[in-house]
Amino acid sequence: MNLDFSKNKDGLVPAIIQDNATHKVLMLGYLNKESLSLTLSTDVVHFYSRTKQRIWKKGEESGNELKVVSLKEDCDKDTVLIKVNPVGPVCHKGDDTCFEDSNDSDDFISTLENIIQERKINPSDSSYVSSLFKKGTNKIAQKVGEEAVELVIEAKDDNDDLFLNESAEGQDDPITLGAETKTASVTGLGTGTYTVCFKVDGQDAYEQCFEVNIGRT
Repeated sequence: MNLDFSKNKDGLVPAIIQDNATHKVLMLGYLNKESLSLTLSTDVVHFYSRTKQRIWKKGEESGNELKVVSLKEDCDKDTVLIKVNPVGPVCHKGDDTCFEDSNDSDDFISTLENIIQERKINPSDSSYVSSLFKKGTNKIAQKVGEEAVELVIEAKDDNDDLFLNESAEGQDDPITLGAETKTASVTGLGTGTYTVCFKVDGQDAYEQCFEVNIGRT
């Protein structure tokens, strides 16, 4: 990293803080050379506070630290994007972000992945996904295969609604398999390419489209 601290008279560069999981922008802070060095060495975000006129570790009083995932400078080398895993609310007012937004993902697949991961880490007797994890990888893989076969059957017919519903229904099982094995793949489904769109009822922001390739490989 080779940030140019000389562009601003105060020797600071802006740091955009983004949640690594939800991709939401959480806040904007400022770094000087010392705070950048501390951020890199501790993997916890340190800012230079213009109000306090000193180095300030985010969460030093509240405990709501920002755990560093990655840092990336912009093309002019005068701004840095820091992706983090936040520990608690980011705003001093108690909000998830300093822009009064809820720190929830707008990406349906990302949201689904997080829910499935939560079911794995904190299993519930009432959760079907938790029950699949309990039965093991082979059972999850079997379920992926069942959904793939059902998708093939619907793909050969002319009922678009059933095909779309089956496509959407089958999304969680490959992701569940991925959470268990770190990878998932379904191939050899027939012939043709389909664009499938689905969304959570009443939540337009969660609408997602993806391609389903039906063809032998």
